[in-house]
Amino acid sequence: MPDHVHLFVGLHPIQSMSELMQVVKGESSKWINTKGFVKGKFQWQEGYGAFSYSHSQVNRVCAYILNQKKHHSKKSFLNEYKELLEKFEIPHDDRYVFKVVQ
Repeated sequence: MPDHVHLFVGLHPIQSMSELMQVVKGESSKWINTKGFVKGKFQWQEGYGAFSYSHSQVNRVCAYILNQKKHHSKKSFLNEYKELLEKFEIPHDDRYVFKVVQ
């Protein structure tokens, strides 16, 4: 998708999501800029969203990720993301939620 990326990872309980995201965003930005895949300097937006699911949901989550293009033809990522925040009762401030790519 042009405006977001899904990562589906398994973490050990002692591993930190914030440390993983720091490495993923930092190393991928460096790689994108080194390869010149975009005009100007690429950088990720601040923050990230992370949701956990039980092992029994692995196939469902994989199918969801694989069908992004079809799925987002019906509902924008921003709308879906806000729905997930509500569904999981995650307090949030709209000023800091995903920004639409111009």
